Amino acid sequence: MINRIIILSGPISSGKSTLAEGLANRFDMTILKTSKVLQGRVRNELAGDRKVLQAAGERLDKKTRGRWVLDELTKLISQNPSITEIVIESLRIEEQVSAIREAFGPIVIHVHLTAPMNELEQRYYKRRVLGKEKDFKYSDVKENRTEQQVENLAKIADIVVDTKRCTEQDVLIRTVSHLRVRTGRGTGFVDVVIGGQYGSEGKGQIVAYLSREYDLLVRVGGPNAGHKVFEEPEPYAHHQLPSGTRKSDAKLLIGPGAVLNPKSLLKEIADCKVDKERLCIDRNAMIITAEDITGEADLVKNIGSTGQGVGAATARRILKRHRSTLLAQHIPELRPFLGSALEILEDAFSQNWRVLLEGTQGTGLSLYHGSYPHVTSRDTTALGCLAETGIPPNRVRKVVMVCRTYPIRVGNPKGDTSGPLHDISWEEIARRSGYNANRLRRAERTTTTNRPRRIGEFDWALLHRAAFLNGATDIALTFTDYISKENVKAKRFEQLTPETINFIQEVERVTGAPVSLISTGFNNRSIIDRRSW
Repeated sequence: MINRIIILSGPISSGKSTLAEGLANRFDMTILKTSKVLQGRVRNELAGDRKVLQAAGERLDKKTRGRWVLDELTKLISQNPSITEIVIESLRIEEQVSAIREAFGPIVIHVHLTAPMNELEQRYYKRRVLGKEKDFKYSDVKENRTEQQVENLAKIADIVVDTKRCTEQDVLIRTVSHLRVRTGRGTGFVDVVIGGQYGSEGKGQIVAYLSREYDLLVRVGGPNAGHKVFEEPEPYAHHQLPSGTRKSDAKLLIGPGAVLNPKSLLKEIADCKVDKERLCIDRNAMIITAEDITGEADLVKNIGSTGQGVGAATARRILKRHRSTLLAQHIPELRPFLGSALEILEDAFSQNWRVLLEGTQGTGLSLYHGSYPHVTSRDTTALGCLAETGIPPNRVRKVVMVCRTYPIRVGNPKGDTSGPLHDISWEEIARRSGYNANRLRRAERTTTTNRPRRIGEFDWALLHRAAFLNGATDIALTFTDYISKENVKAKRFEQLTPETINFIQEVERVTGAPVSLISTGFNNRSIIDRRSW
């Protein structure tokens, strides 16, 4: 399976070939050289002439709208199924990049190399002296129209590396630090993604983005939490399976502290085409009954509960501990998936697996640390989620706390408040962001119950408290387009609006943790990744 496709772009002599060779030699990546593809399409005696290859590339771009590189990539993958990582050296126009992104999505990383013109000229001259280039001046090869515009690709790249005053090794090391290439693995570890507010912070999209980096994805909580993930043509909401289920091939685990609705869980399993070899449901997970759902009718009216029966089932687990209590092991349809979470985790850690634990709801809804009685039926902090799964705290590497720029709470059908929130109107959010208020209202309905949401000003006191309770090592900030819709265009941190950058810096001061992931919208390339891990 292809885990990563690295696209290289940049002007002639910026160091693309050397970087590709370094990645291939040191990290066992496969190189797809577009120049070799072009050489195969011209007469042998002209194959070494850069100008001839430039012209051949332009003809192919015009004929295929830049898709010829994607065609060659697809052919390489089909002929070599054991390949896991590919470096493409190199692309020259945006259409070539877009075609590959559309086909392979988030596994594509675009690295653009650049350098001042005088340095590029000096490097090219050295290559001529060494006989690696035809006897052309740099200005000659720069006459090509496509080559003149290649620096425009920096605007759409994930990573831009200025190679001035850098050795070949410097460029490789700097690029590898961005790519987070692993040179080895130690003992197994767990990263936790947790909500820092009142739920609906966008945890699903963050987990989906991270999921390809892990061997085991773990979900806790119950069907009262829906985590929406961007997909074409329609987003998909995960209620009980991990949000990375459709984005990776990782093993899946539902812990013993989970509360399950068998009917909806089986539908989700079928939707996601998950088999028994991939999914383990702990035998002791609690089952929701029809009576549990009926029993929460008053909570729906009084505190804005989602009414999925999770709280009633949890209470029954505590109060009615007898043989008639339904657990996952008592549901025939779930038996093919049953197992022991502790055994799965022990095996995972012994094999040095990377585990991603996905919390649900938010810290502000914690049964113990939230604004009681407007809380959920469990502890929603990182430690609560670890306990529900059976993961010891010393296995935790990172705690990523997800926060919205404007927190929300579930709307109450009676019109009463569903808990403390410094409410503001959608018209005010529209005025600040530049969006249409009706568009925001349509988008901001709860994933599980399709209710309208309340929205409020950012709560700095809650942020500080949640960071302390969860031991947050990193922050994922979502809905930055609500600060300004111009942020949707940002592909790198420095492209965010000044107001957004100031906001992020304040979040880092209050939490004492870096804002490592930034969501700028809801699409297949809406996350700015600033992680150092």
